[in-house]
Amino acid sequence: MTPSTHDARPPYQQAAEAIRAEIKAGKLKPGEQLPSHRELQERFGIANMTARSALRVLREEGLIYTVQGRGSYVADVVGPSNEVMGVVSGLVVQAGKVPDPDSAEADGAVIETLQAVRDQLRALNAEVQTLKREVAELKARQDS
Repeated sequence: MTPSTHDARPPYQQAAEAIRAEIKAGKLKPGEQLPSHRELQERFGIANMTARSALRVLREEGLIYTVQGRGSYVADVVGPSNEVMGVVSGLVVQAGKVPDPDSAEADGAVIETLQAVRDQLRALNAEVQTLKREVAELKARQDS
């Protein structure tokens, strides 16, 4: 898809919209790595900075996240529900880390814990993607 001449929006917004639509349609799943800047440039017929701007828009919307040196990945589009927050609060209280689960302080602690866990999972997912690529490369070399 190249930016449309009939669409008055800037090319970065058009590219962001196309990627956003793929995420919402489930073509790009949570944790899946997005194409590189170069691949986005070729796919949409846009400049490197335009591709970066499209990804920045999606990152600001919370649809993707970027791991330095590894690439951009589809984020978990649905945030933690109250039910999940309740379960986590209960687990934290059982662990004896938060004395009063109904306090605002406890909510803040749970949110911080969830964010830290999310960030760790994202970093691990990036490592898994890298390892999968390396294994595929090794298999390809072995087969040739």
